[in-house]
Amino acid sequence: MRRSDRKWFLTRVKRTIYGFKMIENGDRVAVGLSGGKDSAALLYILNLFRRHAPFDFDLQGIFVHPGWPVDIGPLQAMADKLGTPLHVEETVIARVVFERRQEKNPCALCANMRRGALHKAALDLGCNKVALGHHLDDAVQTFMMNLIYTGCMGTFKPKTFLDRTGLYLIRPLIQLPENTLTALACRENLPLLKNPCPISGRTKRREMAELFAQLGSRYPDLREKWRSALLGSPFWQPQKQDFNSSK
Repeated sequence: MRRSDRKWFLTRVKRTIYGFKMIENGDRVAVGLSGGKDSAALLYILNLFRRHAPFDFDLQGIFVHPGWPVDIGPLQAMADKLGTPLHVEETVIARVVFERRQEKNPCALCANMRRGALHKAALDLGCNKVALGHHLDDAVQTFMMNLIYTGCMGTFKPKTFLDRTGLYLIRPLIQLPENTLTALACRENLPLLKNPCPISGRTKRREMAELFAQLGSRYPDLREKWRSALLGSPFWQPQKQDFNSSK
């Protein structure tokens, strides 16, 4: 990734944040860190954005510990380097999902439990928004999964208000392709924690990722066309741009 690329991806993230009014003055934003490249890139990029933003806001890293042996040392080192506090939310999710429930398809239960733990930790730490590392490829793959497996059209939104908690979920990277984050993680040597999940890589989402990669290799501009289509659809409706705050 060339130095000029930094301006490109940061410009697109800024447009996403301002266009959807994701982060505003005085916000306390919890950054969900999974140990993967996407969430690490999210924390790195939001830290860059914070340095140039025309208003003040706080970042709080949160890692939901599933209960497996995981070395979070590299993640803590990154947070310390960026000057962002890191909270580790201890859970017994792994035990519940794989020992007590023993479900045939545990991914949904695991995701729901991790989401609940993340939201609880965010509230306990005084955060009003939770940032997730979903990118453009994730949004497209979710759309494809909904269409193929349920016959419905839809994907997650850039910004969502959660009535039950009063939190806003924001996805600042939603207009960035995955390969941009992969290159960034490599260039900046962002930490990647080993995923101890026994079914990692054998999911429906992985199937969609492989299918989307095949389509992308055949149609090189497919991601940009998907991005344009989603921006023009009811699924992604930006709020009116606040030009005064985006200068």
